[in-house]
Amino acid sequence: MGVFEDRVLVAGLIRQVLISRMCVREAILKFPRDTEDKSIHAAYHALVHYEADEDLRNRDNLYREEQDDYLEFLANILENGKNLPENIIQNYEKYYECANIPHEKNTKGFFKSFLRFLNIKDD
Repeated sequence: MGVFEDRVLVAGLIRQVLISRMCVREAILKFPRDTEDKSIHAAYHALVHYEADEDLRNRDNLYREEQDDYLEFLANILENGKNLPENIIQNYEKYYECANIPHEKNTKGFFKSFLRFLNIKDD
C-alpha cells in the first residue's frame, strides 16, 4: 500500500476505537508495518495516550470529549491522505524517537515492541 492508503487505513482504525468497535491494542496491530510516515507515527502515539488516559477519561467528561475530538481531527486529516500538522508531529517526536509499531505479524512482535515502548529489555 502507498502512503495515502496507509493513512486512510489508520483513520478508519482510529474511528473504530472511538466508537468502541475495536480496542487500541487491536488497532495498533493493524497499523501499516515498517512505515516511515511521521503522520502515522503521531497517530500511533495519540492512540497509545488515549488508552493510557482511560482512568482520567472516566473521571473527566470534558477531557474525554477533548481527547475524542482530537483523535477525530487526526482521523479527518489522515482520511484525506494529508500530513498531520508539523506541531503535532514534533510534540510526539520530543518524547519518542519513533513509533513502536510492531514489525512482525505475530504476538511475539507485538510484545517486543510494547516492551520497547515501556523501555524494558526483553532479553
